[in-house]
Amino acid sequence: MAASRLFGLNLGMQTVSVAEFRATGEGLALAGWKTEGLIADPSADATRMAQIESAVSEARQALHISKRTKMAAVLPSQSVIVRFARLPGTTEQDVHQIIPFEAQQNIPFQLEEVVWDYQIVGQGSDGSWDVLISAIKTDQLSDTVASLGAAGVSPSSITVAPVALFNAFRYNYPEAYEGATVLIDIGARTTNVLCIEGNRFFSRTIPVGGNSMSAAIAKEIKQDVTLAEHLKIEKGFVGLGGAYAEPDDATAARISKVIRNTMTRLHTEVARSISFYRQNQGGAAPARVLLAGGAAQLPYTIEFFNEKLQLPVEYFNALRKVSVASPALAAIVGEKVHMLGEVVGAALQAQGTCEAKINLRPPELVREQDLAARKPFFVMAAALLILALGAWCGYYAYAVDFAKQKLEAVKAEIDGDANAGLKRFAGKIDEAIAEQRAIEKAAAPLVRLPTDRSAWAEVMDTLGASLPARFIWVTTLSPIEGRVVVESEAASEAATTVPATARANRRTANQPEQPSEIAITEIEITGLYLQNPPNAKAQGIIDEFVNNLAKSPVFTNVGAHSVIKRMTPNGQQWAYDYTIKLKLTHPIAK
Repeated sequence: MAASRLFGLNLGMQTVSVAEFRATGEGLALAGWKTEGLIADPSADATRMAQIESAVSEARQALHISKRTKMAAVLPSQSVIVRFARLPGTTEQDVHQIIPFEAQQNIPFQLEEVVWDYQIVGQGSDGSWDVLISAIKTDQLSDTVASLGAAGVSPSSITVAPVALFNAFRYNYPEAYEGATVLIDIGARTTNVLCIEGNRFFSRTIPVGGNSMSAAIAKEIKQDVTLAEHLKIEKGFVGLGGAYAEPDDATAARISKVIRNTMTRLHTEVARSISFYRQNQGGAAPARVLLAGGAAQLPYTIEFFNEKLQLPVEYFNALRKVSVASPALAAIVGEKVHMLGEVVGAALQAQGTCEAKINLRPPELVREQDLAARKPFFVMAAALLILALGAWCGYYAYAVDFAKQKLEAVKAEIDGDANAGLKRFAGKIDEAIAEQRAIEKAAAPLVRLPTDRSAWAEVMDTLGASLPARFIWVTTLSPIEGRVVVESEAASEAATTVPATARANRRTANQPEQPSEIAITEIEITGLYLQNPPNAKAQGIIDEFVNNLAKSPVFTNVGAHSVIKRMTPNGQQWAYDYTIKLKLTHPIAK
């Protein structure tokens, strides 16, 4: 069985990493990894989207990944709102109903301004449910997706760093531990502290990271942040504190003390996070600490946290259960396995085997992926339609040819016996003609079939295009039957030569009614709309929908009278019913 290719993309605040994995029956295998740096100085954040585009493009080309390749992306915690809430509920279904209201309380923006998702991460001993809620401003996410598109990448899913790290931990450390594992991911701008207990976890983001150390060093040596970052990487280490021999390099000695001060602040926040997890989330005492992130590789970081937390400390091995494709690649990632947690978690989400599945996709990406998912069904339906039309057309041609052969045979017999044969076979000729007309009548629906099939597609496209982007949904669509007049062949021929006014005046009371048939003349749609934001214009979304429908040639005589039901918002419900009846310009045959 051939291995499938999976791609993970980590959009860190200071580095961008792209990794290629192969999924086989034995698990994940790392086939390539490339990281590109971003400008460390926060004053350059205005150009962040352009930096991301350039870094992702360079990493993609370095790994020889073709354009428009789908990648699972990971966003940094700094750009995303991450909240943990404890909700009551007897079952998970109860929690799902409560979450939209809880999300509005935890997200400091209107829900229509953000893209958000949630994940139930466990159940407490008191029966309550722990829920992770994550959100990001829609315009900010759309800008990021646009930058990725310009770099030749199509995001298949978008998650957040704490969730990706949790998934990577669960994959690489499947054995059951007693007590909680504390995973400290020290990034450029922030530090993620994860308390993991089985398939349950809690996360807190601390605004202290590698850049905090660089800024403190820059202030100490009175230089810019770029030089301070360079000195931190070249000479920096975490000062051991107490009585120890300082290095001969005076600059390194000064830097180590500054870094230790920053690390001490970080430890204070880590201790607070662990205490909150135990007291408010009912978590167990931590039994071990794992370090991850680029800033965690400073010398003596393990010794510092071991001293402060009095727990076993080691680096997080994101490739503990992941094989590496080549020795050359193993040499590259050997000392940086603690920095690959996010891309491993992204690959697991792309594979669909992760436990936490937060997915933040902007509306345009959702539409694009939904359309791509439906394409195979459209192609199959079109192929079946063509086959059906071909079969009916073949049958029609055979029937017409058979009728002609019979007619020619009858004519030959008539010509051979002009006197007696004429009367004898006249009835057979009439029967053949009647049979031919019956076949033509049976085949007539085939002529209308392509038009009728496309008519429904046109109706659905019009509804989709007219539906406002937010606050309203269509839940049911019901066809309504009615009788429509069917003109006879003679009437149709006359219609081409007689003016419409003359045709209307030609009919009298003594003339018989024209034939009619049952067809779909109207459709009735029902759905829901939101009172959000709660203002006097809440029902205006229905009027916007009706006005958009009135502009389409598919429906006729659309106006305010078309809305036959509209619940008035009373502030007591999350959504309200509406019903709209629309008359089709061209009825659709059954």
